Amino acid sequence: MKHFSLTLLAAAATLAALPASVFATDAPAAGPAYVVDATGRAVTAADGACWHNGEWTPALATAPCDPVIAAPAVVAVMPVPPAPAPVVAAPLAPRAVAAPVLLAPLPTRVSFSGDALFAFDKAVLRPESRVLLDDLVHQLAGTTSDSVTVIGNTDRIGKPAYNQKLSEQRANAVKDYLVSQNLQANSIVAKGVGETQPVTTSCVGNKATPKLIACLQPDRRVDVEMTGSKPAGN
Repeated sequence: MKHFSLTLLAAAATLAALPASVFATDAPAAGPAYVVDATGRAVTAADGACWHNGEWTPALATAPCDPVIAAPAVVAVMPVPPAPAPVVAAPLAPRAVAAPVLLAPLPTRVSFSGDALFAFDKAVLRPESRVLLDDLVHQLAGTTSDSVTVIGNTDRIGKPAYNQKLSEQRANAVKDYLVSQNLQANSIVAKGVGETQPVTTSCVGNKATPKLIACLQPDRRVDVEMTGSKPAGN
């Protein structure tokens, strides 16, 4: 307290010794770190500088008494460029997916009446038999992994060796027709089994009577066994 009183007394003495020009009526208002007059305005020297009191520090500098110290630093604010628009990748076009091909199995066996294909005891195809075989060609057209076996059968009338040969001739006659309709020859097998695979069981006798010939008619046939598949709907 004593030191502060002495400081004030010294300041008052200094003020008393200052010329009248120091107390300009247009002196600026000042903060608590400056020597002020009775009106609260800063006491300035002839050059316009304000007088600091014992509490002055650069942190308490105010304008206009200390314009250089008090002037706030001007910080240049650079505008922040807008963020680039996000790049949205175009959606990939859906890949075309081929529809699955539905395959239908071929009939495993088709039987043709020997009497419908051939005259009795003959191995030459009747002209009208081609209608039946053309339907078979249509079934085989467009097949995949196909295997075709043509099996000739005879009845038991006659000698077994003769019947075996006749059954082979009939099987080959059917194969030849299928090949003539653009079916692959290497996928078709023709064979004869003669009278060894009958389907009748109640026919009596061995003599070639009209009754026995009619009774044994189911035994005279050509069987076609097939494996493979083809597109459904064809």
